[in-house]
Amino acid sequence: MPELPEVETVTADLRPHLVGRVLAGCDLRFPTIVRHPSPEAFAAGVHGRRIESMSRRGKYILHHLDSGELLVVHLGMTGQWRYVPAGTEEPTHLHAVFPLDDGFELRYRDVRRFGRLLLGTDSELVAERKMPRLGPEPIDSTFTAGDFYRRLHVRRAPLKTLLLDQMVVAGVGNIYADEACFRARVRPDRPANTLSRQAVGRLREALDHSLRVAIANRGSSVADYRDAWGEAGRQQEELLVYGRGGQPCVRCGRPLALVRLAGRSTVFCRHCQR
Repeated sequence: MPELPEVETVTADLRPHLVGRVLAGCDLRFPTIVRHPSPEAFAAGVHGRRIESMSRRGKYILHHLDSGELLVVHLGMTGQWRYVPAGTEEPTHLHAVFPLDDGFELRYRDVRRFGRLLLGTDSELVAERKMPRLGPEPIDSTFTAGDFYRRLHVRRAPLKTLLLDQMVVAGVGNIYADEACFRARVRPDRPANTLSRQAVGRLREALDHSLRVAIANRGSSVADYRDAWGEAGRQQEELLVYGRGGQPCVRCGRPLALVRLAGRSTVFCRHCQR
């Protein structure tokens, strides 16, 4: 699933091309991809609206419209949000097309259909439970190690379970949870309330570093992720543990453990992460 670095890459790619553009229409090929409001209300609500600005929150791409509402795109596991010239050959699994006033189109493609499109104000979408109450952004300078410690030390759940909880910290998924835990030398299956302040500080720094490096490398294309131009990211070539279960640890050379944790495959080093 695209995580913070991948979503940040797509948002940054599209921002200079979309801000100021008008959505000239909405062709929903697979209407149930719209989760709020009804597909009919969604199409009518975006038609003729100008995109005033764009931002990212967690794993969500936010288009701030001149109506005061948000056009929200969540890529799910296989979603792709592309900006292409009108008339470009259409791929399979194309679920929504938004003609723009500059002769280009925004296209939403999603092979597995786990993504979603939303329209509404921030408060409305949260109240309707279409978007969660997201925790702090892990690459925001205002998110401190002390804040992180306060969020973790009252919870007995395994650390990785909380890293994947978007209300604890926004935007982190399976890839960068494993990477950050390895960099911080902490076990992902350790009860969160047993981490010392020092360990949480290392984890805070490791999260920031892992995510920023991945953004610089335009994300990890370990499966279906592609940027706004259809190109793969490069971070998958630099991953230290994710997807490397059974292979030698880059630090100690011992085989990396592969277990199921929080319903996800989880890779770590039993020697380096104690």
